[in-house]
Amino acid sequence: MIIKTHSYPRAALIGNPSDGYFGKTIAFVFSNFKAEVTLFESPELEIIPAQYDSNVFLSMKALTDDVKLYGYYGGIRLLKAAVKRFYEYCQSNDLKIKEKNFTIRYKSDIPFRLGLAGSSAIITACMKALMQFFDVKIPVPILANLVLSVELDELKISAGLQDRVVQAFECPVYMDFNKTLMKKQGYGKYEKLSGKILPPLYIAYDTDLSEGSETVHNNLRERFNFGDEQVLKAIKEWSLLTDKVKTMLLSGEQDKIGPLLNRNFDLRREVMNISRKNLLMVNTARSTGASAKFTGSGGAIIGTYDDEKMYKDLEKGLNPIGVKLFKPNIVCNDD
Repeated sequence: MIIKTHSYPRAALIGNPSDGYFGKTIAFVFSNFKAEVTLFESPELEIIPAQYDSNVFLSMKALTDDVKLYGYYGGIRLLKAAVKRFYEYCQSNDLKIKEKNFTIRYKSDIPFRLGLAGSSAIITACMKALMQFFDVKIPVPILANLVLSVELDELKISAGLQDRVVQAFECPVYMDFNKTLMKKQGYGKYEKLSGKILPPLYIAYDTDLSEGSETVHNNLRERFNFGDEQVLKAIKEWSLLTDKVKTMLLSGEQDKIGPLLNRNFDLRREVMNISRKNLLMVNTARSTGASAKFTGSGGAIIGTYDDEKMYKDLEKGLNPIGVKLFKPNIVCNDD
């Protein structure tokens, strides 16, 4: 039996990066790209390298370009860490699984290291394949925690729950990571939303801005841990913005959320350094009248636009500076 599973990239609509700091967010997954995992039974356990894992290059420039895009370790480490955490989860929860081996491989066309949750998509797809292969059921909130533990505990990658929650649910989700609630039950309050209530959205990205979230969040995490007043105020406001956007979406006021998305980014700029090219991408999008904020840690933006004319203006403005633009195909299993 050949098992094939997939997971999609994530875009944070509002609230990020407060998800890693007991805040609130709304996010969704979209099917324009995907990570896919294939698994089948075999005599030995084997992980097959993919494109990102090659150690053969045409030149030093090719090697350098590859490292800039994909880092030094590729996706093999993601699968190895995911398999390890899955096994340990089964052991610690007394889940009896058959002793059988498998071969596993992955492929992904999700733009890498651009705040679209490409790494967690690979891990989530891997977990789904393992669950199916060993006939193990893991509750969705716990699955999100498990995927996060792969990156946070195994690989020491700074990350929050937002990406993993929405990829586990495969639906737009309102997330409240209240500290007391998190401590009590181990996960936040998650409310599924219909993809039909979202306004027209665009996503744009620049592969030259590839950078891992662990790099972007280092200073913010340190300041949060020390109780920096400016950071704590920002996290509180990001949460308030999330609640306002949720209310507008549910009351049919989708056309009014653009300024709140802009404020999300402007507030981020007050507490974090933003690179010149990221600012150029945001400001270029906003010059058309569209709203713009990061989808994640930088390198990709999301925003609202009024009509097709404005979308064409976005293309005219962003394409010349090397930024790719598309309309996300929003996924929701309940739609």
